[in-house]
Amino acid sequence: MRDKSKIPSILKTDLLWILGLSGAALILYTYNLGELALRDWDEGIVAGVARNIWRGTENSHVWLYPTINYDQPYWNKPPLIHWLIAIAYGWFGISEWTTRLPPAIISALSVPLLYKLAREILPTRIGAIFSALVYLTLLPMVRHSRLAMLDGAIACWFILTIWCLLRSRNSSQYFLGVGIGFGLVCLTKGLMMGVLLGAISLIFILWDAPKLLRSGYLWFALILGTFPAIAWYIMQYWHYGEEFIAINLGQQTFSRIWESVGERSTPPWYYLLEILKYTFPWLLFLPGGIVIALKEKHSSWAKLVLVWSGIYLIAISSMVTKLPWYIIPFYPAWSLLVGANLAIIWQTKAFNSLQMRIIGIFVSLLALAIWLTYIFYNAINISRDPSLRLILAMLACTFTIVVISLWLKHRYFMIFLFLGLYSSLLLLFNSQLWVWELAEAFPVKPVAEVIKQHTPDQQIVYTSYPYNRPALEFYSERVVIPASDEELKKYWQQKDEVYFLLDSQAIIRLNLDFKQTLGYSLNSILTPERTSQTTDTWQLITRIN
Repeated sequence: MRDKSKIPSILKTDLLWILGLSGAALILYTYNLGELALRDWDEGIVAGVARNIWRGTENSHVWLYPTINYDQPYWNKPPLIHWLIAIAYGWFGISEWTTRLPPAIISALSVPLLYKLAREILPTRIGAIFSALVYLTLLPMVRHSRLAMLDGAIACWFILTIWCLLRSRNSSQYFLGVGIGFGLVCLTKGLMMGVLLGAISLIFILWDAPKLLRSGYLWFALILGTFPAIAWYIMQYWHYGEEFIAINLGQQTFSRIWESVGERSTPPWYYLLEILKYTFPWLLFLPGGIVIALKEKHSSWAKLVLVWSGIYLIAISSMVTKLPWYIIPFYPAWSLLVGANLAIIWQTKAFNSLQMRIIGIFVSLLALAIWLTYIFYNAINISRDPSLRLILAMLACTFTIVVISLWLKHRYFMIFLFLGLYSSLLLLFNSQLWVWELAEAFPVKPVAEVIKQHTPDQQIVYTSYPYNRPALEFYSERVVIPASDEELKKYWQQKDEVYFLLDSQAIIRLNLDFKQTLGYSLNSILTPERTSQTTDTWQLITRIN
């Protein structure tokens, strides 16, 4: 029970931490957003839908019935984030910065929200601070949240939902926040995500505070909060009929549980590998957090993190289709586990424990590996972009200081680690490296400019590139369809007006007659085996009639 005389001081301190975390998160999440091209798939698709909404006339109702490309219905996800990006386009124009800004800001706000949630459920402020700082400096969380994607927003909405749910135990007015948060989840990523996160919330309530389920305020708030999402689904059904249900809820949603989409079928342990690859060094503190949660499994915070992390991870691991960003809503619970363990270490200074000895060994090895990588990179890659050298130097210095602090048994090693990781992330986002998927295929903007300059509006372009590239379609404002050699030859012979985007090898293989080269772009691309990078020329050609 808190001393009432200390409440103003507590609130003032919390406010300072909220403001500090908000500022740090907004800087990290929005810094240098517009310097790199949009990534394929989610970014290209989200931007294309938002642009159609922005361009749509009042009578077209495209804001309500979103479209992609040439007015093709977009049935994949509800349009909340697309609406916000369209508003940004209206205010600041179309660019990479305005495309990424709305989801980045929403995701950044999840950092102070996680602090508020942790303050509500963890016994000490230091645990809440560490949880928020771990979440702030978690590479996969920050990187994906800076992209024009939906999962960072989902994490924010769900943290809001859980925080309001916890607050509603003492004040029923927070039930409204539960309904709004749940409705935002459904209006951002659809009913399937709402069902999954709703199940997590329900199981937590049943375990921790079942009396909340008897509150009429809760159910009224849920109905009120989800009404806009339900209304949107009903209006789509009235407008499009059963085809919308078959594609949105069938092909684009529930079929991903048992069918592979885009050759994304992977083993059940796929997300465990993602966690292992991208969450160092905080991963070293996760086992201790799990042990603490299991020991305190009768406390509310342990119930929440165990239900949240366990059910969500099992659910997405059971799906046949697995994508790296599906795990993003898992990381708030993950951060609470790590933060709770860091708080115990901070308070007890148990540097002689087995856990700390193991962590010290791993951190020492990690520091040595980074220094060796830095030396090797400088020895053989002197002429390349210096960004990676700066990042490696910052990480190497950070882990060296952390190792020394661990040897001296100073608990301030955590502070050095937070500051070093935050600085390293800023350096990463200041470089051309943070959207590393762009190096997996040819740069879209030069090729898109050639297509846009030399083809009529709404022209379909066929390409020898084996995969669809939504970012290329967004920048060129044309539909670009991959086709086999046989299909390309057929189109060449049968269509009156035809445009091909071909690489140099396809030009030789097809040996097309009466072709005219309209433009070309010299680009780098990975080999089909994805083992090396080659330079190729992409040509836009048409047939001379």
